[in-house]
Amino acid sequence: MLKHRGFPGRLPGTDYQFTIRRANPKGATAIIRRERHADRRPADRRADTVFVAALWHHFGDTPFPRGNLDAGRLSWLFGREVLPADDPFDPADYDARLVLDATAARRAFPEAFEDNPWA
Repeated sequence: MLKHRGFPGRLPGTDYQFTIRRANPKGATAIIRRERHADRRPADRRADTVFVAALWHHFGDTPFPRGNLDAGRLSWLFGREVLPADDPFDPADYDARLVLDATAARRAFPEAFEDNPWA
């Protein structure tokens, strides 16, 4: 499992996790598409915004391996802002490649593309 050095491990001051420490010996947790409803808590929306900002800062719009990125956090964005980069795509593979759809991400999380989204 590739570890993305320099990628934030979690949203500061919360338990919202962005990366995992070690690979699961039983295999990677599958990435699924989770529906985001309008009544999500502000902290959940903030975690998504900061995660998108970190993806943009580290990878831009180039494909990247899933590696140690948290499947739960990716699942909130999967199929909309984060898309499979390869076909066929294995959602339960640490080596699966993803790509950030910058257009969709800017539309959904405009704050993530500002100078300092962590402020």
